Amino acid sequence: MAAAGGSPTIVEYFGGEDGYRCGYCKNETGNLSHGMWAHSMTVQDYQDLIDRGWRRSGKYVYKPIMNQTCCPQYTIRCQALHFQTSKSHKKVLKKMLKFLSKGDASKVVSEEEPMDSHIEDAVACDFAYKGESHVSQSELTPLSVDHTERVENEDQHTGEEKEEGNVQKVESDSLQLHADKETPVPGEPSRSAKVVHAPPKPGKGADLSKPLCRKAKDIRKERKLQKLLQNQTCAVEGSQLQATDQVLLLQNSKSKPNQPKTIEDFIFVSLPDDAQHKLEFTRFLCDSPLEAENVPNGPECGYGSFHQQYWLDGKIIAVGVIDILPYCVSSVYLYYDPDYSFLSLGVYSALREITFTRQLHEKAPDLCFYYMGFYIHSCPKMRYKGQYRPSDLLCPETYVWTPIEQCLPLLEHSKYCRFNQDGKAVDEGRIKELGRVRVLHKRTVMPYSVYKKRRKGPSDEASVQQYASLVGQTCSERMLLFRS
Repeated sequence: MAAAGGSPTIVEYFGGEDGYRCGYCKNETGNLSHGMWAHSMTVQDYQDLIDRGWRRSGKYVYKPIMNQTCCPQYTIRCQALHFQTSKSHKKVLKKMLKFLSKGDASKVVSEEEPMDSHIEDAVACDFAYKGESHVSQSELTPLSVDHTERVENEDQHTGEEKEEGNVQKVESDSLQLHADKETPVPGEPSRSAKVVHAPPKPGKGADLSKPLCRKAKDIRKERKLQKLLQNQTCAVEGSQLQATDQVLLLQNSKSKPNQPKTIEDFIFVSLPDDAQHKLEFTRFLCDSPLEAENVPNGPECGYGSFHQQYWLDGKIIAVGVIDILPYCVSSVYLYYDPDYSFLSLGVYSALREITFTRQLHEKAPDLCFYYMGFYIHSCPKMRYKGQYRPSDLLCPETYVWTPIEQCLPLLEHSKYCRFNQDGKAVDEGRIKELGRVRVLHKRTVMPYSVYKKRRKGPSDEASVQQYASLVGQTCSERMLLFRS
């Protein structure tokens, strides 16, 4: 997906030399990551970055150094289209419905998931990064066309490919975000959206050779149906019609044999007319480095960053921040009114966002995943994300998705793991041509091969090589790496 005429992605890369405090294990210097500041970013670039282990906190985009950091953070996604509510999830949904319908305000906090589940990614990372970029607006203003042509000609004289020498103008509004909107979804998945499958081990899981276990209520219902049909044959015509009506009512009842309720059955249930409370939702674009985009085959709300506001009886009780990207809805964080912690809003908001992802899929077929940030197995209180099934973890070396059931046994033995068990597999998106990396230098876009010849002072090739290897060849050729 192109930027649709908008601003390109412009980043400053900071590297990742020094450790900083870990919000999970409290190690003062054990949290290690690479980082870059995003002046602007397209939704496709961010989609590709999170599929390589990156994640944003505001405009700062970071990637944990997985084999060195104290608490390895694995990107986790839920397959929203196949999501099944667990018993604990149903408990939270029923608790919300009971509160809305009858006003039951039982002050029992959910034990399955911490209340701050959606904000830990923001608060647990005490980054040692620059609060603001040192680059001014004028430095990112494009030069005149005649100057860019000279750069193109210069590269042609070197005998390199013409495509590498093309210099493009940067849009003059490249840093203009949607500041006027303060209030704050696969047919063709991304390259890294590959799943490593393995056959189930013997002795585990359901026996597919036997029929599914039947619930007692379903057996009782079937007996009642049989009894009604038997009575119908020996009854008068009027009674026959009455029995037939009863059979149809039972057959058309909402609860079907062996068909568990979907998440929509809980979320969109109709409340009684005399419900004690009213819960409403509103959605607004919010300020972020992501450039908002609207395309014909995309969601009606468009792509970008949004605030989802939860209104209870006219009062905001929670606000969730999500990024709607080409293949997923990515949960950023949630903040809430602690007076309503008894409603387990962390769990409830996640279930609402999964439902929202499924809704967006109807209009945007490629959008079918719900990204939950990072899964930290070495921190027991952060394992709750693994309860949203089916879900996958991202291999930190080959960037392929692996079902979490295959990852957990490995993580029990080592906190850092390569999930892809194919020893010959490599990162398919790795950097292959450093000279094609796009650079923004002196307000002009150029390939690194040209910038390298122009640069004065010590070489920065090691830094650019590290940056390119982390973002991958595709992003390195689309994004603009700012060099002073």
